[in-house]
Amino acid sequence: MPNGARIVIVDDEPQIRKFLRVSLRAHGHETIEAENGAEGLRQVTAGKPDLVILDLGLPDMSGVEVLRAIREWSSVPVIVLSVQEQEEDKIRALDAGADDYVTKPFGMGELLARIRVALRHAAGGAGDPVIALGPLVIDLGARQVSVEGRAIKLTPTEYELLKALASHPGRVMTHRQLLRAVWGSAFEQDIHSLRVYIAQLRRKIERDPARPRWILTEPGVGYRLRAPREEEPGS
Repeated sequence: MPNGARIVIVDDEPQIRKFLRVSLRAHGHETIEAENGAEGLRQVTAGKPDLVILDLGLPDMSGVEVLRAIREWSSVPVIVLSVQEQEEDKIRALDAGADDYVTKPFGMGELLARIRVALRHAAGGAGDPVIALGPLVIDLGARQVSVEGRAIKLTPTEYELLKALASHPGRVMTHRQLLRAVWGSAFEQDIHSLRVYIAQLRRKIERDPARPRWILTEPGVGYRLRAPREEEPGS
């Protein structure tokens, strides 16, 4: 978005809101602020934002409640920004419809990168039939995968798993979401099998499976496929 995005910040800490306001506006974004959940919902409804940054620990209602209320009528990207580091908190937020989860304290560079990914995803990038991540090319229409021009032979399950990740580039998918998408709801708890297939996929498409470039782990939560033009880990 050349003119920047309209971003609603829902956080009860004035210092955090000020830091985000100054930083985001310096990068060309417009900001709208709310200090509690009810005001946040009003601003999302009235402001028609391009993205929402949402704290989980609000004084009047939980951030997850706010998120679920937003998801009843809107698909606006929501990035959760929270001091809550427990895996179950992240999983609950992602399962409720969050597009990403960033833990406080955070680096502004990382947050800006995740905002760019979320905005590209909302703009329709995930619907492209061909997803190119440097030498990795995933042709969803032809059901073909190649690395550096070399066709990669995947089993049907491996392909469906990669397709599930590729359909949401840059977005964290929880273990439960991936298991449900590939194996069905009866297998939502079979995290061991998911890890086995992720390891197999990495062996086939990653140059160094121990230091993956494309299939990234969100510890205890799930996995995400690095989005096009997103900086590589460690860069």
